[in-house]
Amino acid sequence: MNGKKVVVGMSGGVDSSVAAWLLQQQGYEVIGVTMQIWQDEEPEVIEENGGCCGLSAVEDARRVADRLSIPHYVMNFKRDFQEKVIDYFMDEYLHGRTPNPCIACNRYVKWESLLRRSLEIGADYIATGHYAQVVRLLNGRYAVKKSKTAAKDQTYALYNLTQEQLSHTLMPVGAYTKEEIRTFAEELGLLVAKKPDSQEICFVPDQDYAHYIEEHAGVEIPEGNFVWTDGTVIGRHKGITHYTIGQRKRLGLSMGRPVVVTQIRPETNEVVIGETTDVFCRTLYADRLNWMAAEPLESEQRYWAKIRYNHGGASCIVRMFEEGKIECVFDEPVRAVTPGQAVVFYDGEYVAGGGTIL
Repeated sequence: MNGKKVVVGMSGGVDSSVAAWLLQQQGYEVIGVTMQIWQDEEPEVIEENGGCCGLSAVEDARRVADRLSIPHYVMNFKRDFQEKVIDYFMDEYLHGRTPNPCIACNRYVKWESLLRRSLEIGADYIATGHYAQVVRLLNGRYAVKKSKTAAKDQTYALYNLTQEQLSHTLMPVGAYTKEEIRTFAEELGLLVAKKPDSQEICFVPDQDYAHYIEEHAGVEIPEGNFVWTDGTVIGRHKGITHYTIGQRKRLGLSMGRPVVVTQIRPETNEVVIGETTDVFCRTLYADRLNWMAAEPLESEQRYWAKIRYNHGGASCIVRMFEEGKIECVFDEPVRAVTPGQAVVFYDGEYVAGGGTIL
């Protein structure tokens, strides 16, 4: 034993399960914790829809903990998840933006809430099964580094973690490929070895965001006008929560050629439609900044930036625009810059920082 205690957030999946074992091998005193965040109290509803937070996830995590001979607990974070993730998710869509609830969940629930509770019970660290690595740089700052496997890299969704949070974080899975992690699980005889990865947003099981918001926000989402970029009314939309920037499908418009959503105007309840070329631009602005590997900007810097989770990234110049806001100018136009999504800046393998696109 190295004398350090770590709480591992165990979702019942293969990655967090193997993370617990890897830390055990490194000599940590490991405690498994599954976070209860699903809002519905009915067991059959939780089981059917709960995804990574359903009853089967709790049972899978408990079985893994038994196999590894580590204690396992379930901690209730329902209120935090409701306030920091679900309410934020609905509010952003109602204001014409496209949120990233996983980023909010990471910062405010998986880290802020779980870390606080873990430190209270005497733990030194928390750990997760994310495909990323935590490092301390020569400048003394903590940062997340890209994982060994680019196909599974999850650093984009972790850009908003604070220095304090990172100083108490371990991510052992990031040093391995997904295939290696599954092999470890099989060799250990874990029943979750071949369990499929969780997909999409866990609290919207059918991925019908608009229906979920209308059902849970207590508001009726009104229909409105589709307008062309010059303001001409070209049809009726089902409600702004059904759309996002760059969307081409499920528009219900017969234009004789591909068209896309270029803007959402909640103040007039309009969805703007344009040509596919209209969603390319070189400049974006962002606020709610978090600097990780880098200190807050004092002069313009060149970074590699991603504007969504599955974006390959592009080279850009970043400079302060005004207090608390940055301007990011790409070398080449990028497609579908979407308000509410994150822009994340990379300095080589490390996350320099990021913010929320305006």
